[in-house]
Order: sequence, then C-alpha cells, then structure tokens
Amino acid sequence: MSLGEIASSYAALVLHDDQIPITADKISAVLKSANVQVESYWPILIAKLAEKRNLGDLIASAGGGGAPVAIAAAPVAAAAGGAAAAAAAAPAPQQEEPKEESDDDMGFGLFD
Repeated sequence: MSLGEIASSYAALVLHDDQIPITADKISAVLKSANVQVESYWPILIAKLAEKRNLGDLIASAGGGGAPVAIAAAPVAAAAGGAAAAAAAAPAPQQEEPKEESDDDMGFGLFD
C-alpha cells in the first residue's frame, strides 16, 4: 500500500466517524490539514469507493474469521457437561508460526 492510499483511507475513516459525507474534496481537506501530500487521484478513488460501499459495513467485516468458530464451539462444550465446558474455556496453546525463508538463506537470489 502506498502512503497516498493509506492516508486517504484514514481521512475517509475520520470523515465517516464524524458522520460527514465522504467526498474527494473533504478527503483532500483532511489531508491538507494534516500536512500530508498525496497524489491527486487517491482522494477521488477513495470517495468513489465510499459512494458504492458503506464504510460501516466494511469496518464491521474487516474483523477476521476467528469469532464464529469460538461461538459455535461454546454450545457444544456446554452440552457435554461441566468438565468439558471448563476444558473448552482454557485457551488453546498457540502454535509458533514457521519462520519464512528468504533467498539469502539459500545462497542464491532471483537475479543471480
């Protein structure tokens, strides 16, 4: 993501939070007041996105996908009995994510 895209997105979120209609001019005004220089097309693109999609829905759907699984597992554990419910309440151990390998580790690169 570029600085212009991120800054324009944050400006749109500020406008949305204040319940101000999101337009390219208002996004540009927020960016100007924050002393952020962006390419002129970013406020236009973000304003067009805000016209077509409800930012409140986008914010609500950006939370990830972990919660429905936890909610679905809770009634199953409660139906199995008290001991199972107590075991389900204990947090699952987190697995360590595998370390990403880079070309430097292998001794060659993309353009060698």
